[in-house]
Amino acid sequence: MRKILLIIAGNISLGLGVAGIFLPILPTTPFLLLSAACFIRSSDKLYHWLAHHRIFGNYIRNYLKYKAISRKAKIVSISALWIVNISTILFFIDNLYIKIILVLVAVGVTIYLVKFKTLT
Repeated sequence: MRKILLIIAGNISLGLGVAGIFLPILPTTPFLLLSAACFIRSSDKLYHWLAHHRIFGNYIRNYLKYKAISRKAKIVSISALWIVNISTILFFIDNLYIKIILVLVAVGVTIYLVKFKTLT
């Protein structure tokens, strides 16, 4: 039963990590790392697939080996975050408080990403 729950949690986390690639408000790397942690405790096959995946494997390997995010991932993440955030604020949100919250979240995520060690 424990293995099944870990596989389910790993797949949910993987889904959130994939969504984080396209939605800058969701962090990709922590969800992929959580997914890897769930898979390593439940399924060698799933862990191996994730750790060696053409796209997702780089996030995991870079973090585990260097405790870092690539420069390209940082630039893409921060750029997408601000493009989506500014367009949402300008075109879709009327409430000032929600606009302020969105800016604060974007600032927080930006600070988090900038402080993270960068691979060159």
